Amino acid sequence: MAPSGRPSGRSAIPKTSNDPMSEPSTKINLLGLSPAKLEDFFQQLGEKRFRATQVLKWLHQQGASSFDEMTNISKALRARLAEVAEIREPEVLLDKTSRDGTRKWVIRMDGGSAIETVLIPDGERRTLCVSSQVGCSLDCRFCSTGKQGFNRNLSTAEIIAQLRVAIRAFGPFDPAQRRVSNVVLMGMGEPLMNFDNVVDATQLMMDDNAYGLSKRRVTLSTAGVVPALDRLREVSDVSLAISLHAPNDTLRDQLVPINRRYPIETLIAACNRYLEGLNDRRVITVEYTLIEGVNDQPEHARELVKLLRQLPCKLNLIPFNPFPNSGYRRPTEAAIQRFKEIMLKGSIMTTVRRTRGDDVDAACGQLVGQVEDRTRRSQKYIPVVQGGADHGTSQRP
Repeated sequence: MAPSGRPSGRSAIPKTSNDPMSEPSTKINLLGLSPAKLEDFFQQLGEKRFRATQVLKWLHQQGASSFDEMTNISKALRARLAEVAEIREPEVLLDKTSRDGTRKWVIRMDGGSAIETVLIPDGERRTLCVSSQVGCSLDCRFCSTGKQGFNRNLSTAEIIAQLRVAIRAFGPFDPAQRRVSNVVLMGMGEPLMNFDNVVDATQLMMDDNAYGLSKRRVTLSTAGVVPALDRLREVSDVSLAISLHAPNDTLRDQLVPINRRYPIETLIAACNRYLEGLNDRRVITVEYTLIEGVNDQPEHARELVKLLRQLPCKLNLIPFNPFPNSGYRRPTEAAIQRFKEIMLKGSIMTTVRRTRGDDVDAACGQLVGQVEDRTRRSQKYIPVVQGGADHGTSQRP
């Protein structure tokens, strides 16, 4: 059965310290409520459900930052909202534009850590790369974010705030303009490790009374958290991208450690299940970072052709973007083109992602933010790579 794309709102606001009914002194941030949860919020206030639609439009189409701006809502209700709720966004620390027009924001989150968000223009298309966690717990070998360690999940409000920041960068909100045409959850963090908040954020992105993005224009990228992927197909219909990066388990165990729990065949099967639920002829985007001497050889390409024939997909080749102490290198242009040609001859739709924003450290795999590393991973990582990167194989547990 195809997913409904919208979870039930019956338990939208749990009876916790964030519930305005039980703790009036603690205000709930309305930016973090999905459409269903906002309806539930107004019902708990004793208001009609249509108030949720009004407020959704004010928040996400008009960019309202205060309740006083909501002129089609009574003064009494606005006063009540000010007592129990708020509209709160994190602070933008840095707004920097690359030579190629790519724009990066560094945004401070509660607790002091910062995340990075990137807007990539390409003609009329503007793609926003959104972060879902402060840092990342997965520790993929070729990703700068993972080397910073992990601090916490972002709230729904903090995920949506990144979209608001990007839209506002072009002037006052105007629902008639599509200032961000696509959103990809490919920034800092593994989205499926922050499941509930990410699902709520994507519902806001796709709701006609909020940002109104097509389900084909909101893409979630995962390294392969299979149980969460199976949950996702029950509640959402976002487009899906898989961070594969290797054609076999031995190599992927090394590059993407979560593969040791959910190997490639298990991941491919979950992807096919997800597509069956969509039932609309969409395909999976497979992301493959090409690293010189590691996974960029012709034998890797031929093995990848055989693997991807099991899955309706398109392949996005990403030449490795260097960062300090990575121990890896970008392949030559000849090696990149050779890999692409083998894939095309194998009837796999293949493109090469152009490097964008590398002069402001905004290229794929370079986002780091400022993370208070609860894992202490960054302290352990630098001495290892200074002693020589481990390009050998790993053993499955």
